[in-house]
Amino acid sequence: MRESYDDLVAGALDGDRRAIAKVLSLVEQGGDGARFALAQLHPRTGNAWSIGITGAPGAGKSTLTDSLVVQLRKGGEGVGVLAVDPSSPFSGGAILGDRVRMQQHSTDDGVFIRSMASRGHLGGLAVATPQAVRVLDAVGKHWVVIETVGVGQVEVEIASHADTTIVVVNPGWGDAVQAAKAGLLEIADIFVVNKADRPGAADAVRDLEGMLELGGQRAWRPPVLRTVATTGEGVDELFDAIVQHRAQLEASGEAVTRRRSRLRDELRGLVAARIEQQVDALCSGKQFDALVDQVMDRATDPYTAADALVQ
Repeated sequence: MRESYDDLVAGALDGDRRAIAKVLSLVEQGGDGARFALAQLHPRTGNAWSIGITGAPGAGKSTLTDSLVVQLRKGGEGVGVLAVDPSSPFSGGAILGDRVRMQQHSTDDGVFIRSMASRGHLGGLAVATPQAVRVLDAVGKHWVVIETVGVGQVEVEIASHADTTIVVVNPGWGDAVQAAKAGLLEIADIFVVNKADRPGAADAVRDLEGMLELGGQRAWRPPVLRTVATTGEGVDELFDAIVQHRAQLEASGEAVTRRRSRLRDELRGLVAARIEQQVDALCSGKQFDALVDQVMDRATDPYTAADALVQ
């Protein structure tokens, strides 16, 4: 089995699309296969820049992602896309497949698109997203775009996984106070008012600019851009803003600080998951049932029983 994993990782590093897809499937499934593959790939990571695209349903995130991929490819660099979709209630898989969207890129070897199921994860992100980003990074994708599920609320968690976070809104999306309550101002590195050819675009831009003014001075002030993703209008300006944001973070050292913070959170999450598995093992079996009975009979108290289990 270890040899087959070796071959799979080697194929992925050679650019074999089927091998890359299989490695991503291992990562989604978790377990020993994922751990082995990621251990092999991790030394080759650290080169990709990740871009998170989030916003409410109907904002046009998928179309904007499609147009942005076109722009990113103009430089000849590889692009990976992780489209995190709602989970099927029956199979647990992604309802929206990568063949449905972004079909113009299907013949481009420089683009790899993967639909991932959120599996009910509240943040709108698949639990395996950080590892999937690493896989695409290791196989040579210079840009990794993460497009999140639209669930009717702002998916703040995207900010913990992306180097640059883009928040997409529409004209008539609601007043700026609601934006502040939802946490948009805290996570956005770039605001995009998409469908800007519709009435109300100027009002949306003005509201966002006003809220940013109230937010005080910061090293990077999020620009508010207008796009029409269906035609590609404004997407070149969006790409320029991403490049400028990256340059600012790298020059200031903030890029390293952000990535270290993300890694700390990820490691804490992995440790918590391991400990939770241990808790499940401790809180089962005859000894656990006996302690429950003792607490029920007032022979001991819950804290003493818990100490006995941990010891």
